[in-house]
Amino acid sequence: MKYFYGHYDGQEFPSPDSLFSLDQFMQFIIQYGDQALKAIQQMMNDPKNPEHSDLLDQLLLQSLLDRSPSGQLRLTPRAISRMQRLALIEVFSNLRNGSRDGHEKITPGHGGDRVEGTKPYQYGDPVSELDLHQTLHNALAHHGLPKKGSGVRGQGSAMRNPSSLTPVPCPLTPLIRFSERDFELHLHEGTTSCSTVILLDQSGSMMRHGRFLAAKKVALAMQALVRSRFPQDTLDIVGFYSGASAIPESLLPLAMPKPVTIYDYQVRLRVPLSKLDQAPQHFTNLHMGLQLARRTLHKRPSENKQIFIITDGQPTAHLDGSTVHLLYPPDPKSTLATLKEAVLAVRAGARIATFALIEDYWQMDWVGFVDQLTKLTKGIAFYTSSAELSNCIMESYLSGRKKKTHLA
Repeated sequence: MKYFYGHYDGQEFPSPDSLFSLDQFMQFIIQYGDQALKAIQQMMNDPKNPEHSDLLDQLLLQSLLDRSPSGQLRLTPRAISRMQRLALIEVFSNLRNGSRDGHEKITPGHGGDRVEGTKPYQYGDPVSELDLHQTLHNALAHHGLPKKGSGVRGQGSAMRNPSSLTPVPCPLTPLIRFSERDFELHLHEGTTSCSTVILLDQSGSMMRHGRFLAAKKVALAMQALVRSRFPQDTLDIVGFYSGASAIPESLLPLAMPKPVTIYDYQVRLRVPLSKLDQAPQHFTNLHMGLQLARRTLHKRPSENKQIFIITDGQPTAHLDGSTVHLLYPPDPKSTLATLKEAVLAVRAGARIATFALIEDYWQMDWVGFVDQLTKLTKGIAFYTSSAELSNCIMESYLSGRKKKTHLA
């Protein structure tokens, strides 16, 4: 055994409580989801670890955790907001330099920060945004300098001498001629409302390589971003597995991939939709996810609508009438049903961006599905690793060239 000696700086040695900070506690819950709450519940009931009990008491006092009527621990809105802020800070700290910080379009009038440049006045534009310098320049260029001897008297036809009551003639004020084509307006970065649905793959393979954790952090960060920066926008999260369901904001930190329960080389199952919760849950039903996303966006009044798909494989399930087909290896029937639904979403006015997580595949046959999806929907695809996922999604959301509908 080797010993190493160093200079003692006089500071107290950290306690387990200080080593396991509140932010680390929040990260622990984000990483392990509902299993983390179960572990915390066990820690609170363990008399051998008083340090952990003190920390958990602190969480309860700070209203980061509370108890349900049945005595189970649950996250409070304050804890969820804290997790969203932590995720947002982490995501933005990893963004590449040069990323824009807003999804704006250049428009005249109100709605955003003033930018360099002007545009000609059009009927209905706000005159409060006139660029006086450029307008005067245009008037002089079009009509020339005012001529001496022509004009109007300023402040009436005469003025009075302060030392007497005798009116003194007022000199004529030269006129500068203006026409409608002379007027120029400032340009502003105007905003436009946008509704986004994130389709989050919860199939069993998303557990590997930290893929689901990376995707969940991005979704949490986007929730914080939309609330603080773009309150006119809407953001919905939909998880898809053997089925699909909306993930409420309060449950997103606890969401996890579905555990794999079937290891057969080939699976061909038909399950009634009403009994889907009794079937294996780890398949990839992007078809139902797109259906739910399309119905969700139909209810949103935003000007622009988009769907972000985060997945690590092609569909292995689809819905046919009231029957769900769970098929492995992937079957062309699932692929066809999914592509048809994607086309319907585009026809309903949505744009689709697919984020394919590809870090651990020795063969990339499944990305052919992403290529088909992108071509049919005239969308955009990113082939990325989990580490770069936040860059792709945030830059797509924030850096629209003219409108928010542009995803890159």
